[in-house]
Amino acid sequence: MTIEEYLNKPYWVIDILPKQVPADGRGQYFRIEKYFLEHPQIDNIYRKFTNILLKLNCYEDIEVSHDGDEWITNPAPHELETALLGCMADKQTLYIILESADVLITVSGDDTYMTVYNPTEEAIELIGSLAGSEGMAIWQPNNI
Repeated sequence: MTIEEYLNKPYWVIDILPKQVPADGRGQYFRIEKYFLEHPQIDNIYRKFTNILLKLNCYEDIEVSHDGDEWITNPAPHELETALLGCMADKQTLYIILESADVLITVSGDDTYMTVYNPTEEAIELIGSLAGSEGMAIWQPNNI
């Protein structure tokens, strides 16, 4: 499956928040999001992303790419960390494929969440447990 095909599949969000913020929410979501996108908060979030993906790699082979053309299979832990921190610094997207589960995970350098495309129930259960172990939540958007 191509990245574009994955992006058209149902998805879940691994987030610092436990559920989707309503469009008409009374809080100050955008101001708080801006705060979390600043250092050192964003560094802590990306550390959690790194830990989730490293733990996931204990269970599944992963393929990692910055551009969707060149892929690295099961990068060393420090290489994965460097790729994640690089996508944060450069405001780029990092693509992670779990081939055996037919799942794509994206991390965009200007977001406080990761997106999981085409997950099975088993994949959601595992990823949800790993996200919870890092103090993060996984939820499915209301518009799906």
